[in-house]
Amino acid sequence: MFKRVLLAADGSDHSVRSAEKAIELVELNSGRIDVVYAVDGATSKADILAHSSKYEVARKRKEMLAPIIQLIEEKQIDHEVHIIHGEPGPAIVKFANDGDYDYVVVGSRGLNKFQTFVLGSVSHKIAKRVDKPVLIVK
Repeated sequence: MFKRVLLAADGSDHSVRSAEKAIELVELNSGRIDVVYAVDGATSKADILAHSSKYEVARKRKEMLAPIIQLIEEKQIDHEVHIIHGEPGPAIVKFANDGDYDYVVVGSRGLNKFQTFVLGSVSHKIAKRVDKPVLIVK
């Protein structure tokens, strides 16, 4: 039933808990997890200004997702990490709708508390606009 799960992650505690739930969904069916991290313009600019090269930026982003990847690898689950660019809500929705996923898993809160307060949460946008079942993890 759950062969391909998309996990929207940003390195927050909520996304680590989301990874645990995504693992539970695919474990019994020898499924696969695709981890997606969306980088918006402001984050991309800050990353480039803070680091000396694009390789350093890529390393830092992967480092941020390391706890999630470690959980997935400990369970020996097939996975792939996708770093996409754009406003997180719409970018993840497009990625999810364009992909062949059985389920989308996302944390109820991410790292950017101010943006959540002003614009609405990424998880809310995903739940409203993705055309597959969505699990929001607290």
